[in-house]
Amino acid sequence: MKIIELPIEFNGQKNTIYPSLIILNNELTLVDTGYANFLTLIENEIIKSGYEMKNLKNIIITHYDDDHIGSLYDFKEKYPWISIIASEIESKYICGEKKSERLVQAEEMLENLPDEEQEFGAWFIQQLKSLKHVPIDRKVQDGDMILNNKCKVVATPGHTSGHISLYFPSLKSVITGDAAVKENHELAIANPHFCLNLEKAKQSLAKLKNLKAEHYYCYHGGKFTF
Repeated sequence: MKIIELPIEFNGQKNTIYPSLIILNNELTLVDTGYANFLTLIENEIIKSGYEMKNLKNIIITHYDDDHIGSLYDFKEKYPWISIIASEIESKYICGEKKSERLVQAEEMLENLPDEEQEFGAWFIQQLKSLKHVPIDRKVQDGDMILNNKCKVVATPGHTSGHISLYFPSLKSVITGDAAVKENHELAIANPHFCLNLEKAKQSLAKLKNLKAEHYYCYHGGKFTF
């Protein structure tokens, strides 16, 4: 088993995100799917890394933000055999059963944004509203062992209430989602302004650090190695 990061550049290479690809017994598991219309970008990176899309068996979603689930619907449409895995809490937002916390937050913030930020605020709300809902095939909770018992689900709330990270004891590795980002050569909390609960986000970051892993695969900032 191994984990590789998939650097996805966009906005004229000004921005990069790092979805993770888990390889286990020739089966592929993708963690998070980028923004809308990122399917081809991610496919290209997987193929460039020497793997075939027909072996993609699972997609794990750390949380429902638009830069993580934007292309989930497209993946499920193109590869209908894929099993989509997310936490019990996030599943309700991803499948559309409940209005997303991020949309509620954005709508509340819009009322207090200065005039020069109103346009962006309205655009962001529209982005969230345009996300296509996708049913979740497997709902997981803190402590669940998945992927042939090689991966432990770690609840890391704060950024969103049902956020999960993934711990691989045999690889001494963690896939952090947005519970941790690589910033100035250290692990930090993802954009505090977007944390739904900053105190819980701090606790979740501490929880991941306490795992004392050697490698942290951060969606923002890339791989951090102690």
